[in-house]
Amino acid sequence: MKWTDTLDIAIELADNNPDIDPLTIAFPQLMEMVMAIDGFEEEAEHCGERILEAIQMAWIEERE
Repeated sequence: MKWTDTLDIAIELADNNPDIDPLTIAFPQLMEMVMAIDGFEEEAEHCGERILEAIQMAWIEERE
């Protein structure tokens, strides 16, 4: 899994963290959560704020 797999990442985050509201997560914490997903292969240097925003929005949509 890579940073651009925003939907897959969002599904994993929603499944693994059902009690967490994605709107309460700061981007540095979100980055750490994504990098801790099993099978995630990329480094933090390849991520930017836009990618984290896309992941957060997909996570919000996944919860709804």
